[in-house]
Amino acid sequence: MIRLRLVPALFCAALVSESFAQEVPHAFVGATIETCAGAAIADGVLVVHRGKIVGIGAVGDDQVVRLLTGVMPEETVSVDVRGKTLMPGLVCSHSHIGSVSGGDSSGPIQPEVRALDSINPRDPGIQKAQAGGITTVNVMPGSGHLLSGQTIYMKLRDVGTVEELAVRNADGSIAGGIKMANGTNPQKRTPFPGTRGKAAALVRMQFHRARDYRRRVEAAAGDPAKLPDRSLAMEALLDAMDGKRMVHHHTHRQDDILTVLRLQREFGFRVVLHHVSEGWMVADEIAAAGAPCSVIVIDSPGGKLEAARLSLETGAILDRAGVLVGFHTDDGITDSRLFLRSAAISVRAGMDRDKALQAVTIANARMLDMQDRVGTLEVGKDADFVLLSGDPLSVYTRVLQTWVDGRKVFDLEDPKDRLLASGGYGASSDQSMSMCCYGQQGGGQ
Repeated sequence: MIRLRLVPALFCAALVSESFAQEVPHAFVGATIETCAGAAIADGVLVVHRGKIVGIGAVGDDQVVRLLTGVMPEETVSVDVRGKTLMPGLVCSHSHIGSVSGGDSSGPIQPEVRALDSINPRDPGIQKAQAGGITTVNVMPGSGHLLSGQTIYMKLRDVGTVEELAVRNADGSIAGGIKMANGTNPQKRTPFPGTRGKAAALVRMQFHRARDYRRRVEAAAGDPAKLPDRSLAMEALLDAMDGKRMVHHHTHRQDDILTVLRLQREFGFRVVLHHVSEGWMVADEIAAAGAPCSVIVIDSPGGKLEAARLSLETGAILDRAGVLVGFHTDDGITDSRLFLRSAAISVRAGMDRDKALQAVTIANARMLDMQDRVGTLEVGKDADFVLLSGDPLSVYTRVLQTWVDGRKVFDLEDPKDRLLASGGYGASSDQSMSMCCYGQQGGGQ
């Protein structure tokens, strides 16, 4: 007979070391489970082992009973989470945590710049994101450039280097996209554009240069004497045009949105439209282009003029039009610790509840090409999940624990974690906010 050690959720980490937790299966029993892949499971069981989800179902389900009594090792730890809610780790498709910085004032298009080379893995913003239940994030340079560099997709593990935070592609390379922007943010004095027309022209010229670079490389047929000098910038643009890197494009006004879609048709890159303050005005055009939207949900006045017609109904309108909709924090524009609030506000504004929960999980995972690994609670996926005190959309609900790859990275009962979650003296030590949209360099929301 298998022995299940019944321990309260809040004391589990004290009994089991991190390395031991990877070897010993954990069964989280009794919670309401929001899988984000189908209907919620009342009185559910989630079983994780060696960084993966190995079982999920309701207490008493034959499959779960067989798993717990016939497959799991004798020392399986059963964690009592009755009255709580489990859901997938949140995925933020647009953030600036980690003290990230990208291109400088030397030019408006800098595809060779990598966010990877500017991330501080010990920035408290990363731990604050864990406190908000975020487990996967797309960290981007700011939007004060037409193209400010390469983004990086990260798992918010408790590690010491950016390489350990980085998500890897199948070939071992570091995963990420390209950050682009239009509208007022990149408009500055020369060499930056001064008008929207000039901005589009500069982007178009650069993509044509990348096409010419490809033709010269192909014509050289491997002959070193004929090959052009290597260009990291051109290689990054070709990765975008070949679909290897998603273009994550800051855009607010409806005419700017349509400019992005025009360039996308011309050069064939895959694109996620970010912010889309006036996306509700061109929802059908966005849907026809098949472009996902990563929406920012801001319920307070202020900001920039081109975001004046932002609507809290944007998520609902785009979803009804057939657009894949996600939400993002743009941290520090909005706080990662309050990410679930974006879903709650959008439901209040008319969005379907399930779609709103998917907008902070699996929809964003799809925008990062990570849908096979994260975003839902399903067997075989990474053991990234959040334990909540109640309904995900309630203002009274707290994030109790956050787990990444089967390891606990946040626990509200830990005084250090509670400080980061609730704020107070020392909570933001060494944290720096991306200030790329102010002054010469430009960027931001």
